[in-house]
Amino acid sequence: MLTVYGTLRSRTTRVVWTLEELGLPYTREKVVFAASLGDPKAADAPLNTASEAFLCVNPMGQLPALKDGDLCLAESAAICFYVARKAGGPVAPASPAEDAEMLQWAFLAASGVEPGAIEVLYTYMQGQADTEAGRARIAAGLERLARPFARIEAHLAGHDWLVGDRFTVADILMAETVRYVTVAPGALDAWPVLKAWLARCHARPAFQRMWAMRDTE
Repeated sequence: MLTVYGTLRSRTTRVVWTLEELGLPYTREKVVFAASLGDPKAADAPLNTASEAFLCVNPMGQLPALKDGDLCLAESAAICFYVARKAGGPVAPASPAEDAEMLQWAFLAASGVEPGAIEVLYTYMQGQADTEAGRARIAAGLERLARPFARIEAHLAGHDWLVGDRFTVADILMAETVRYVTVAPGALDAWPVLKAWLARCHARPAFQRMWAMRDTE
């Protein structure tokens, strides 16, 4: 049985979404960030990122983590690719070429999209969006996203999905990264094709199930 460690207020969302798409049986151990232990929402979590039991699974103390028998994995993209390849089917790569394409988009999400998107997200989370410094940070984050968003927009102009003209793990990893920037009203208005693709991703029943779980945390 696969066991996912994490809270859905973290990158654990992309792992749970992938598992819901695949229909693989799994259990989830709620693990919260050690820094959030004073938050009432963390009260029902027996594990935190500094717990000895969790550090046995992921010595880095980061979320998410996965255990499958004797295998312990960290890093959300690695976990998503592992479970997709394990299950096979349309969400997984169908060939070495598709595997490489999916990795390409996953790396672009992590290195090209996430830094700017996180800058925008954290500015809102820290309540600074309406300050002069916060507006400057948001503008800088959005400017940083212009190049990767243009690349994705151009590709999606001729495709419904990122790889193989079907929804795959590449879409999950990219969508969960692009989602961060949507806290800023109108952030995707300059990218209508990207915006429509994200809406298609979020309309999927597996995403809706994951999001409903997240809302209960």
